[in-house]
Amino acid sequence: MTPAQTQTRKVMLSAVQPSNHLTIGNYLGAIKNWVKLQHDYECLFFAVDLHTITVRQDPKEMRDQTYRAIATYIAAGLDPKDVTLFVQSHVPAHAELAWVLNCFTYIGELSRMTQFKDKSAAKGGGEGQNISAGLFTYPVLMASDILLYQTDLVPVGEDQKQHLELTRDVAIRMNNIYGKDTFKVPEPYIAQVAARIASLQNPDQKMSKSDPDPNASIFLTDSDDVIRKKLKRAITDSGSEITYDAEAKPGVSNLLTIQSAITGKSMSELVNSYAGKQYGHLKVETGEIVVEAIAPIRNKTELLLKDLGYLNSILKDGAEKARARAHTTLKRVYERVGFIGLDQL
Repeated sequence: MTPAQTQTRKVMLSAVQPSNHLTIGNYLGAIKNWVKLQHDYECLFFAVDLHTITVRQDPKEMRDQTYRAIATYIAAGLDPKDVTLFVQSHVPAHAELAWVLNCFTYIGELSRMTQFKDKSAAKGGGEGQNISAGLFTYPVLMASDILLYQTDLVPVGEDQKQHLELTRDVAIRMNNIYGKDTFKVPEPYIAQVAARIASLQNPDQKMSKSDPDPNASIFLTDSDDVIRKKLKRAITDSGSEITYDAEAKPGVSNLLTIQSAITGKSMSELVNSYAGKQYGHLKVETGEIVVEAIAPIRNKTELLLKDLGYLNSILKDGAEKARARAHTTLKRVYERVGFIGLDQL
């Protein structure tokens, strides 16, 4: 890719938290799409470790999971020569810009964030009890992640749309005060096939890395046999007909969604193939399809993790590229809000 070609591509940015092992939901809902898009856009993909500590983490486990996240990105098909892969904390400008954005974000806006309400309730705290300020201001750091790189497009799922809307609001607010070229106002990127993978044990909820039920999620670290067993135990629905109906048959629909996201087959094609078959057939065949998709990624990830020297070189190169891009935006913002630049001394 020549410099001229690079400059004509729009900037796309996305990330995953390195907390717990990544699931097939992370892969089908995000990483698989990144791989498809990596040559069409100027892409930055990273592990958001600063976001991760809104919940208490074991330091060693977190470092291991951060390496694993980057290794998984590469194993899944991202090319470090064409995309920028890095770790959020390696670019201090994320935290620096977040403070400035905090001063232009309103408490009322943050109070309306659905994820904050849900996570606060899950922690069992009362009004403000045992809830970190970081969890409350999490969307501002996310806004910093996006605006720092003058991002054009952000792949988003339903659970992140509200955060992107806040990012856009803050960017427009600051552009109105300091000039319309302060920040590029990002647009959501909605994938043609946005696979929302549900819990295998509670198909009304999204599959989660932090689900306490180990049978609810398929992790990218799971062995072939574990994957098969989890899918055999997956909750289905009343009746016996295999049809796609997310409301009436969420369990069956979830298994069909997994198959469609992996194989690329249409839902009608899959449903027709199960005419006269039982739920057991669907579970077994879904298990084999998932094993075929996940095993190569899992095996390559393990090989990459044995070569930390290689991974460190990728992270160092990615951090340098990201810092250079971030510095341009941060310098502009600092100048416009009135800070004295070091280069002026």
